[in-house]
Amino acid sequence: MVYVKQARHIPVCLECGDQIRYGRSDKKFCCDECRTRNFNERAKKSRVFKRRILKVLYRNYEVLENLIKADVDSADLMSLTSLGFVPTIMTSFRKRGKHEECGCFDIRYIRTGTRIYSISKIENFD
Repeated sequence: MVYVKQARHIPVCLECGDQIRYGRSDKKFCCDECRTRNFNERAKKSRVFKRRILKVLYRNYEVLENLIKADVDSADLMSLTSLGFVPTIMTSFRKRGKHEECGCFDIRYIRTGTRIYSISKIENFD
């Protein structure tokens, strides 16, 4: 019987691509620097996504607040989107019968396919 020595699979660092020649067999990074750099890059992508969503929410809030100040109770979604309003981004959502009750922080409104109406600020929002 002949024994054949199998070559050890040498893992590769997920960050820099260097071979990992020592340590556990399931090790993913060659050093602490690569591990930290990889973690920070993933965390940065998450922060960028959150920042983008918050920017849209603040813009939606500004548009809705201007409607309330102008004493407008109802608006066409097409005209709102031209002002920068993104109807799919909101902080709260509740289905009420045929209507969708949405919220952007402390402003509540009802959304249909083409309009929003009953735009109002929630009083005593604590």
